[in-house]
Amino acid sequence: MTVDPETIALGLGSNIGDRKAALRAAVEGLAPYMKVSAVSPIYETAAFYVTDQPAFLNAAVVGTTTLSPLVLLRAVKNLEVEVGRQPSFRYGPRLLDIDILFYGRQSFISPELTVPHPRLAEREFVLRPLADIAPNWKHPASGLTIADMLASVPPSGAKCLGPLMSDAA
Repeated sequence: MTVDPETIALGLGSNIGDRKAALRAAVEGLAPYMKVSAVSPIYETAAFYVTDQPAFLNAAVVGTTTLSPLVLLRAVKNLEVEVGRQPSFRYGPRLLDIDILFYGRQSFISPELTVPHPRLAEREFVLRPLADIAPNWKHPASGLTIADMLASVPPSGAKCLGPLMSDAA
């Protein structure tokens, strides 16, 4: 099923292997599923829930898709595997993680997917890169902007490492 083009935001993360290459491969691999209009800089962040693992590189992308939320979810999860993600435990180390953060101004809840991402407002590692490319995006339930949410989370030492893509994606 397709829908009218919808503006979406995705979060990307990697903490094993060639982290930067995995994030680049993710952005490039999104082309069949979405038209990417903005890619954030990369941030290096400490692991959040399970802390005894390597640091993550995180980024965010914004663009448009004609895929429905669940079809998009299946596409990005398949892309994770294509790039090389192996099964791991919840919040464990991973070569690539792609999360759907926003699907337009919609709220969507199913057994497989909840958007906006349910833990978005507590995660500096998601909010910081997203604030670089979409600071005024409003959460449909709370009405808070990405910048507002970022200002309310304690800083965790996220370090900007510069652009992910050498040119515009």
